[in-house]
Amino acid sequence: MAFSRSFIVSSLLLSLVLFHMVEAHQLMSNFGATSPSPLPQTIDCGDACKGRCLLSSRPNLCKRACGSCCAVCKCVPPGTAGNFDSCECYAKLTTRNQVRKCP
Repeated sequence: MAFSRSFIVSSLLLSLVLFHMVEAHQLMSNFGATSPSPLPQTIDCGDACKGRCLLSSRPNLCKRACGSCCAVCKCVPPGTAGNFDSCECYAKLTTRNQVRKCP
């Protein structure tokens, strides 16, 4: 009787381990091997806004507005003006008066 209990318990544990290994393999094949997930984009908002506000008549105000937009959107359009098509979120942010917030 003792032999059969230990055999049943060990068989159950072995089947659980096997089930876990199969499930882990399926998850890895679905997410890891076929298409690697992109890493979150990181940007140095300080340097990006410094370049963006280089020619501004009010550089401190420009850097402050650009910094808050960059923190939300995680991107800053290239150049000192325009180019909003490269960062749609940056272009869509507006103030309460529906004026474009980001320089």
